[in-house]
Amino acid sequence: MKPTVGLIGLGLMGHPMGANLLKAGHELTVWNRTASRGDDLVAQGAKRAATPREVAGASEVVITIVSDPPAVESVLWGESGVFAGLRPGSVVVESSTVTPNLEKRAAAAAAAQGSEFLEAPVTGGTWGAEKGELVFMVGGEASTLKRVEPVLSAMGKRWFHLGPVGAGQTVKLAMNLLLEVQVEAFAEALALVTRAGVPGQSLLDVMQSSMGRSPLLDLKGAMMLKGEYKPSFPLRLMHKDLGLALDLANQLGVPLPAAAASREVLNAVKGAMTEDVDFSALATFWAKPSVRKA
Repeated sequence: MKPTVGLIGLGLMGHPMGANLLKAGHELTVWNRTASRGDDLVAQGAKRAATPREVAGASEVVITIVSDPPAVESVLWGESGVFAGLRPGSVVVESSTVTPNLEKRAAAAAAAQGSEFLEAPVTGGTWGAEKGELVFMVGGEASTLKRVEPVLSAMGKRWFHLGPVGAGQTVKLAMNLLLEVQVEAFAEALALVTRAGVPGQSLLDVMQSSMGRSPLLDLKGAMMLKGEYKPSFPLRLMHKDLGLALDLANQLGVPLPAAAASREVLNAVKGAMTEDVDFSALATFWAKPSVRKA
């Protein structure tokens, strides 16, 4: 029998994850701060909970995927949070992008209540979430991962057991750092060729036929050439993640000069934008100031 699942956080990633859990036949209970985001999942058969505590009480596996560390603190430790209603023997799967230390605290809190914990941040973007092709970066006990593999398989195509709790978030922050710097480097190259009067498509065509080829830029490069930045990975979240990576680097004594410089570009674009955009909108840093607010 498939485990009952609770899902907390129905944003760009969580919502399609919930839809895929329902398609796979899991009994699903959902909660989101803005309740209306769960309306169509409820119409598909999910149960709507009034609080994260209620989700935890109804579920054998509780998945959280929210925006940032304060949101994780709230849904886990809040007065009506997960830890107020967690069932002994259940598993918490924390899929937000936060800090390794926060995940270690959450793991200890779950263990104190007789439950198990995995960190399992994801990569794959909204398209991966919609197709059920996410990749999970897992930290925790191998035996716990084995328990929840049927649940992960409904949402993802692959998962990596990277070590104890903390390892998953460390790899996730490093991954997002790499993605951001790669897109920023392409934006610089794009600005160079277009300022010289060469079409940006020419750069993309040559690069994607060479050693510089990148599946990421198949998607982001096309967005940048069109100047269309519908959020798949919102800039506000990449800004947060790069900050977390730099904070972790400071703790470890690792200099990250390229990441630090790239975050300054994100800072400028984030401040100029008047709407939620994809992080590939960092390309507008090289546009005229009037264009940045478009």
